[in-house]
Amino acid sequence: MEIEMPVVIVGAGPAGLATSACLNKFSIPNIVLEKDDCHSSLWRKRAYDRIEINPTRIKLHLAKEFCNLPHMPLSSSLPKFVPRADFLRYLDDYVINLKIPILYNRYVNDASYDVNSEKWRVIVKDSTLNVDEIYVADYLVVATGENCDAYIPMVNGLENFEGEYLHCSKYKNGRSWYEKNVLVVGSGNSGMEIAYDLSNWGANTSMVIRSPVHYFSKEMVYVGMSMLKYMSIHKVDKLMLAMSKMKYGDMSKYGVVRPKEGPFAMKVSGGRTPTIDVGCIKRIKKGKVKVYPAIASIKKDKIVEFEDGKSGEFDVIVFATGYKTNVKQWLKDYKELFNENGMPKSSYPNHWKGGNGIYCAGFSKNGLQGIANDARKIADDICSVTINARKLPTAAEANAQIKSFDERF
Repeated sequence: MEIEMPVVIVGAGPAGLATSACLNKFSIPNIVLEKDDCHSSLWRKRAYDRIEINPTRIKLHLAKEFCNLPHMPLSSSLPKFVPRADFLRYLDDYVINLKIPILYNRYVNDASYDVNSEKWRVIVKDSTLNVDEIYVADYLVVATGENCDAYIPMVNGLENFEGEYLHCSKYKNGRSWYEKNVLVVGSGNSGMEIAYDLSNWGANTSMVIRSPVHYFSKEMVYVGMSMLKYMSIHKVDKLMLAMSKMKYGDMSKYGVVRPKEGPFAMKVSGGRTPTIDVGCIKRIKKGKVKVYPAIASIKKDKIVEFEDGKSGEFDVIVFATGYKTNVKQWLKDYKELFNENGMPKSSYPNHWKGGNGIYCAGFSKNGLQGIANDARKIADDICSVTINARKLPTAAEANAQIKSFDERF
């Protein structure tokens, strides 16, 4: 089956939804292809249940003013830090209200640019019906994002580990690891939160923190992001570090060292975000969570040796080591936009557009705010190119195309 559609968007996370919504505002027909059985699967299926002494719902780390998607802001009735469940409801409403056309259970096997027709050919497997489909598009938007496939680094001897090990995407809670020795590898948001949660569940918790890391409360980050509207990054970073030192003190004696570069400067230069502390730093200070440097090797049984010469015996290792993009697995002509690591060749803010009508959304390393900016730029650019190249379809024509497309299924 071959289906023509002006714009094909791969991925129905917030980046794909936002791009489709912006295109819809220009009445540009588009379709979103999603390999999972729901939109926003990262938010729905890879989240975990954290317990607290005073139980509260998991919330977004950033204030809602930095989490709005285009054309439909979060409700003013929601709290500043939106609970995850409310954000998922927002995304559901977003899909409905902005009439985003999504085809689920569509696994993209191949996407390439046909120089003869000057169109993109996207070969897709419908995993529900077990049939192949071919989409032919003027424009291709890669919205699979930076956090697609779980990444576990090569660790010497990991294959010999006789305990349990898993990526943090599989972590739900530490209920079954009460009084077990658990090692969390990674000091980002996931690593810190999981270590804190494990400690709450009564696990004997340790962490691997390989490199310097910035850590702040979410309220501090909100203040910093708000000040960036009026002050330079250099000045805001100095204030952020002052706040962090006042709240947490010197953590180097516990194995937690701050980087020399400021938190927002580091994000701009390398894309690494500061860690939001949900209570883990206090647990480290109290000795409830131990900190180790990088893993040197894993020996037989359950022994892990560290680069400082120390070792420990662990029942479980949780790798909070991030994700990697899968773009190169299916995008044959990735060099139009992406490098060998599957990330945009051009740095922010010029990352979102390549040659021959290919775009990417959600690769700016700027969270939901970056996604919203990408989506607007992509839609504006496609609209501008379309107007210059040929007559833009009217709203009625666009709706008729989408209705005709839907009837095929």
